[in-house]
Amino acid sequence: MRPDFKKMELIPAIVQDYQTKEVLMLAYVNEEAYDKMLEIGQTVFYSRSRKKLWHKGEESGHFQDVKGIYLDCDLDTLLIYVKQTGAACHTGAYSCFFNEVKPYDSVDIFKELENLIADRKVHPKEKSYTNYLLNEGVDKICKKVGEEASETIIAAKNDNKDELVGEISDLLYHVFVLMNDRGVALSDIQNKLKARHQITGNKKEFHTRGEY
Repeated sequence: MRPDFKKMELIPAIVQDYQTKEVLMLAYVNEEAYDKMLEIGQTVFYSRSRKKLWHKGEESGHFQDVKGIYLDCDLDTLLIYVKQTGAACHTGAYSCFFNEVKPYDSVDIFKELENLIADRKVHPKEKSYTNYLLNEGVDKICKKVGEEASETIIAAKNDNKDELVGEISDLLYHVFVLMNDRGVALSDIQNKLKARHQITGNKKEFHTRGEY
C-alpha cells in the first residue's frame, strides 16, 4: 500500500526512534523521495526550502535507518520508525521537539480573575455572585473574606489538602473582589512584593518584612 500522492503531492512524515518511540522530527515526502527511501532503506525527504530531495544524513552523517513505515487511515501521513545515528535535529539535539509548551504558559489566572471582576462591575450579569458582592459593598465583602479565612484555617487543621486548596481558592477570590471594591490592582500588590524582596545583581536586599 502506497501514500496517495494524487491527493497530496507532499506527504508529512513523522519520524520516531524505533526503540524508545520518541518523536524525532517531522518532514515531507514526495513520490520520488518515498521510492528512494524504500530503495536504500534510509530516510529520504523532499526539502521545501531547497526544492529537491534530501537524503537525511548525507552531509551530517546522521543517517536514519528505516525500521518500519506505516500509513494512516487516509493514506496521507507517514509514520517512520528509524534507528537514528547521531542527532535528528540540525541544532544537535537528538529530537527536534525539545521546546516544551505548557498549557497555561501565556495565562495568568490571577490577572484573568482581576479582569473578570472588573468586567462584572462595568457589565453586570444577572445572578452573578460577583455583582451581588459588589452591590452589597465593603462590609459584606469583608465579612466573606473573614469567613473564608476562618474556613481556610479549619481546612488546614483538618489536614485535608483538597479541602484546603478549595478554601484558599475561595479566599483568594473574595480578596480579589475586595481589591476591586477598594481600588487596589494586582499590579499594586506585585509592586509591593517586589519592593520588599529586591534583587540587585547577585545581591538580595530584603525590606520591611525581612527575608521571606
